[in-house]
Amino acid sequence: MKWKCLAAGLCLALASSAAYAQTAEVPRPVAKAMKKVKPADISAHIAYLADDKLLGRKPGTPGFQLAVDYVTDQFRKLNVKPAGENNTYLQTVRVRTAYTNPKATMQLTADTAGTVELAYGKDFTIFPNAGQEQVSLQAPLVFAGFGISAPDMNYDDYANIDARGKVVVIVRGTPEGFPSTVASYSTDYQTILNTAAKNGAVGVLVASMNPNGGLPDFSTRGMSSVMGADGKVAASRSHHEAIKLLGMVHFNVLQKLMAAAGQDLQQVAGSLRSGTPASTPLPFSISSNYSNRYEDIETYNVVGKIEGSDPVLKNEYVVHSAHLDHVGVGKPIDGDSIYNGAHDNASGVASLLEIAKIYDNLKQKPKRSILIVMVTAEEMGLLGSAYFAKFPTVPASQLVANVNTDMPTLIAPLLAVVPLGAAHSSLQDEVQQASEYLGLDVEEDPEPEQNRFVRSDQYSFVVQGVPALHIKYGNKTADGKNNLDETVKVWREKYYHKPQDNFEGGTFDFDAAKKYVQLNFLIGYLVAQDVQKPTWNEGDFFGNRFGRAK
Repeated sequence: MKWKCLAAGLCLALASSAAYAQTAEVPRPVAKAMKKVKPADISAHIAYLADDKLLGRKPGTPGFQLAVDYVTDQFRKLNVKPAGENNTYLQTVRVRTAYTNPKATMQLTADTAGTVELAYGKDFTIFPNAGQEQVSLQAPLVFAGFGISAPDMNYDDYANIDARGKVVVIVRGTPEGFPSTVASYSTDYQTILNTAAKNGAVGVLVASMNPNGGLPDFSTRGMSSVMGADGKVAASRSHHEAIKLLGMVHFNVLQKLMAAAGQDLQQVAGSLRSGTPASTPLPFSISSNYSNRYEDIETYNVVGKIEGSDPVLKNEYVVHSAHLDHVGVGKPIDGDSIYNGAHDNASGVASLLEIAKIYDNLKQKPKRSILIVMVTAEEMGLLGSAYFAKFPTVPASQLVANVNTDMPTLIAPLLAVVPLGAAHSSLQDEVQQASEYLGLDVEEDPEPEQNRFVRSDQYSFVVQGVPALHIKYGNKTADGKNNLDETVKVWREKYYHKPQDNFEGGTFDFDAAKKYVQLNFLIGYLVAQDVQKPTWNEGDFFGNRFGRAK
């Protein structure tokens, strides 16, 4: 199938760099302030935030509160104004972690075969429901392929089925040829649930295509959401109010369902991969009952403001974000159980504090205001950023761009960058200008299969219609081999989400960190100075879905 060149800004990404704006003209006071970034100061921030006494900065713990206190103290020293709730630096985020009772039941009923009882943990599992403690559901089943509705990609699993009042059975995946960012978006549970609900479904069962695959146990592995003050779910990656059941079923169950519908599972799979929907009614109804238990905590986003200089544009905001949390204390590895998160994401928080310092050294602020937002609960599903992007502490319509910083992995000289998400909007121009000014190459993502576009906090802003990006390392190396991704893969295997991601004994290139700070600052500064708001590219996949009316 011939895919339209609109989904991931690929036409723009493949255009020559000459099509972009020229190197940024940086005023002397701004260049002077940028040069004052000190690698030693970045190191000091990381050393504190990754210290053992913070116990891995897990939300809701005293260690996380120490991190909050450190950031707010730095904001005060850097003359960053409070921009949270009630004239403070804080926005309260109420996180609920829900667990499914293992006594959950599920039955399949067919006119010809009677009722079949499925076994929890073996045949099925159910995601916990953060909004309803006890759930009962009975509904017909229908197979909905990948569960994707993307007419602008010439693909729609829902086009020829009636999902109203039904539970849709889907498999994870996308047709061959979907660009990586579109594939990431399409397979995200948030998207799957929204699409099912839009088509009238009341439940989703995700079926495994792996005969030997197991099922997660949500009675011990919780799923987290943000609760509003009204007690309802305010933000979640695995909950939709209209979807009463989100579950998973084993390959054997899927095989039985498709055989009863007269469908050959392998032929169906091949059809879906080639871009031909294979949706079909299933001769079964489902009955399910389950209950949930909850663990609730309060945590905080830390929000500061640098007020702009233009009387009108100062009421618009460029957001710099980084997640303050990590995963706390966990399974010991080589005798260490504190997951310090020095790179993930003390380095990102340190970068934002140094961006704030650049602004503190600028007598003339940019036209627009700058928000420095340290979000919580990223490791629990991008929850802090999802809550802030949906319910910001300033008018939502006044957020014009997000520059996110998450684990830049600065372990070698920074010679090139990958601006995840920038190719969808005019932010690519600012990236190109700032990168050329700093002598950095701009590259495409060397590892699109990692789906980083939907795995970091910039995605929370994208789904609220705000153009956003996240600067990652590029592949360029000083020896010309241009294989930095290989070094990073080795590093990630040893350090990522392990206690070994520590400051003491860790691998850092603080000169690279300085350049990274300067780049992220300059991108945000250029956006804040431009009288034109950032815009989604014409016909862009994400702009079509989330872009605000002009």
